[in-house]
Amino acid sequence: MQTEKVVEHIVNWLKDYATKANMNGFVVGVSGGIDSAITSALCAKTGLRSLCVEMPIHQHHSQVTRARKHIEALKDNFANVTDIQVDLTPVFDKFEASFPEIEDRETQNLGLANARARLRMTTLYYFAGIHKYLVAGTGNKVEDFGVGFFTKYGDGGVDLSPIADLLKTEVYEIAEYLNISKKIIEAKPTDGLYGDSRSDEDQIGANYPELEWAMEQAEKGKTSEHFTGREKEVFKIYKSRHQANKHKMEPIPVCEIPTHLKK
Repeated sequence: MQTEKVVEHIVNWLKDYATKANMNGFVVGVSGGIDSAITSALCAKTGLRSLCVEMPIHQHHSQVTRARKHIEALKDNFANVTDIQVDLTPVFDKFEASFPEIEDRETQNLGLANARARLRMTTLYYFAGIHKYLVAGTGNKVEDFGVGFFTKYGDGGVDLSPIADLLKTEVYEIAEYLNISKKIIEAKPTDGLYGDSRSDEDQIGANYPELEWAMEQAEKGKTSEHFTGREKEVFKIYKSRHQANKHKMEPIPVCEIPTHLKK
């Protein structure tokens, strides 16, 4: 990958889009992970106003620390970067307390995890609205178009997606080029929605290089019968996730009314 030229292309794309939309800049949710780190850095490089928002909800201390250090580094290097922290923990706790517990605790926990992402989306759009900013998404290609590892109308609710055509391994190349903190680069990818240390790999059952391989094989028309052992297992994980989350990746279905019924 021609990393320098890719960075330049994304930065120009962001700037052109915001200018044509007559918007003042960008707002990015910064979590302490690599995707939000490079997204915020790319927005900063446009020269347009870029607001980094931290939104902890029972967040692990290490994630908060990485996010804070990354934002401070951006502010040291870019005069157009500002930040704010909104502690959503009390809001989430009241939200959770308003619902009765159900027998299937695992399902309820998943619903609450998605609620965290949607609270954050609402927060980002609040700041976007009052400042006339665009909400910049932080999803990469494997998450957004491969396994659908994002929350519908949560971290998937954005105005534009600057890194959604980059594989996770390419995200790491960009991070190295942009001198993103080694602690962020070396941290295990996590969505941070459960308040514990579980990683994306723990939840999905495969790591990103494996998922990228499976995505490539699926695009070539391969099936699980072409593989054995771990490769077969990973391919099945990918296909299962892709199928289950297809509704996130496709446009909202519209019920089209036949013309003769409208007469």
